[in-house]
Amino acid sequence: MKILLVQLSFLGDTILSTPVVSGIKQIHPQSGITLMTTPAASGLFQSDPLVDSLVVFDKRGKEKSMSGLLHKARALKAQSFDRVYSLHRSHRTAMLLYLSGIPERIGFRDAKMNFLYTEKREKDLQGHAATRNLSLLYKEMDSEKLDKRLRLHPPSRESISPQTANSLPESAGYIAMAPGSAWKTKQWSFTEYRKTCEYFLKQGLQVVLVGGKDDTGICRKIAEGLEVIDFSGRISLSETMYVIAGSRLVICNDSMPLHMASAFKKPTVAIFCATSPEFGFGPWQNPDAVVVQDETLECKPCRRHGSNRCPNNTEACMNLPAERVIKAAEELL
Repeated sequence: MKILLVQLSFLGDTILSTPVVSGIKQIHPQSGITLMTTPAASGLFQSDPLVDSLVVFDKRGKEKSMSGLLHKARALKAQSFDRVYSLHRSHRTAMLLYLSGIPERIGFRDAKMNFLYTEKREKDLQGHAATRNLSLLYKEMDSEKLDKRLRLHPPSRESISPQTANSLPESAGYIAMAPGSAWKTKQWSFTEYRKTCEYFLKQGLQVVLVGGKDDTGICRKIAEGLEVIDFSGRISLSETMYVIAGSRLVICNDSMPLHMASAFKKPTVAIFCATSPEFGFGPWQNPDAVVVQDETLECKPCRRHGSNRCPNNTEACMNLPAERVIKAAEELL
């Protein structure tokens, strides 16, 4: 059986979907699995032994138009998939899969234009996002039997760029910090990140900053005048996996690196500013992860996924004192 799995959401959501890959393989062990994802997320799966092939759908770029969607539908139809599981719930995804002619199209009942799916399944709205995604498979296998672990496969040292490899300490003696986020109100204050950075440098630990191109500004402010390694905007997503997997400790916001750290079971201090782990996006199956947040604020959480400005203009949740994060990190170390 040729199976297509569709996940076109943000990077963090994609990592939280990785148990679905192993779940499909548990249910259909002889199947070939193709994953359709975004250009940004494709780097997460290049070394995954359970994913036979990748299809990249540039839904926000060159394939954004209707002609792009039709072209992708024809390409999918040519691959003659037997079944598709869709974790993405947009109307464009429903249209794309319908036009691709895949005979069995399985999606969530709350998906937009769900009448275009041949089978609609209930989504478990309780608990962690990892199990909510996995509930797409509950009809085919008991939830207790499904492997719920996050799955990521970092590249080997030989397969990353020599510049990246040579910049890192040989042993896991560094702390990885990921101060960025797609949403402003999910970013802990850069001044507090800098204080935390200065503290651990004085303890003789190296600090490595990671992030995408949009995070270079905040990382530059943190790194200015300090002897840190700033990889923001300079390394690929797969190399970021390598950096986090090889770290001694991860300090990050409620963002993609948190879920990456959970997949690798790395000691983690996760700072939740405007959001809350109660929404299902906290550390997953990581006994060495600690959440730091200000639970005294009546305005928190203000949004499920954060926003670009504080609704009451105080940014109180984003200015937790560095001492709280340092204490949590010291206990983990």
